[in-house]
Formats: sequence, structure tokens, C-alpha cells
Amino acid sequence: MSSFLNTLLGWVGLAPPRIICARRVWEAGVHELARRTLGETRESGAYLLGRTRDNGMHEILEFVFYDDVDPKALATGIVTIRETALPRLWEICRARGYGVVADVHVHPFGYGQSASDRAGPVMPRAGHIAFILSNFARDTPKPGAIGMYEFLGNGQWADHSPRGRRFLKLA
Repeated sequence: MSSFLNTLLGWVGLAPPRIICARRVWEAGVHELARRTLGETRESGAYLLGRTRDNGMHEILEFVFYDDVDPKALATGIVTIRETALPRLWEICRARGYGVVADVHVHPFGYGQSASDRAGPVMPRAGHIAFILSNFARDTPKPGAIGMYEFLGNGQWADHSPRGRRFLKLA
């Protein structure tokens, strides 16, 4: 029923956002992403952990940084996560009772997906959301100025970036 209602509300532009995050969690996490670029010499990124509410909306509760799960994830200057790091991520999720809601990483310039972003999603399952922050996350980018992409499977992506706060709301 909530799915049908959300569809109807979406037709008139009143659907709830797909993902929400407390502003303080977002700002602290994005600030840390910027810090981990080491003076804008490399990309950085994080898994966004949280819960899915009964209405299907995802809530981001915590950033878990790629290099905390895989110390070599940022060693080349771009994000490269080894499969051996995923058991550590699942351990963190189990301990907190959270799931992976999305992921986020930074680019030096724009927030568009690179060829490697499209070819190698961090979580290669349909429905996974990937956020991209431009300018090494300087100035704490917010919805409307970030890339928001949904992996559809089979190498296909949906671009939700134009939806801004209608897709990701900071509360």
C-alpha cells in the first residue's frame, strides 16, 4: 500500500525522499571525506550505513570510510576496494544492526560518473545508490550539487542527480 501511495504522490511531486540523513551526520562525514583526500591529492570514499524504514525510505546513520575497512583502498589515488575488505564491512554492519544504504566518493572536479564508476559499482547489486561529490568534497556539497546514481544491474544506471532534495534530504 505504501508503495502505491508513494507512486501516486510521486506523480504530483509530493513523494517522500528516497534517502534521508541527519544534517550533522552528513556534514561530519563529508568533512572527513575531504580531510582524507590528503590535501586534494587523492580520492576518498565511504560506505553509508543505516536502516530502511517501513515506507521503504533509507536512513543514513553512519559513514564507514573505505580506508578504515581496507587500508589500501586509497593507495593509488583513486578508490580501489579489494574483495578481502568486505568481510570487515559485514562485521561492522552486524555489530551495529545496520545495512549498507549507499556509498559516496569524491572526484577532483565534477560529480559525473567516470567510466570506472559505471563499470565497477562498489556494491554491484540492483538498487544500490552511489553518491559522487565534486571538488574533493570542499564546501560540504549538498543535494542538488552532488551526483546521485542508482545501479540497475547489467551495467545500467539511473541518474537521480537532478532530483536533488527530492531524492536525498538532509534533516
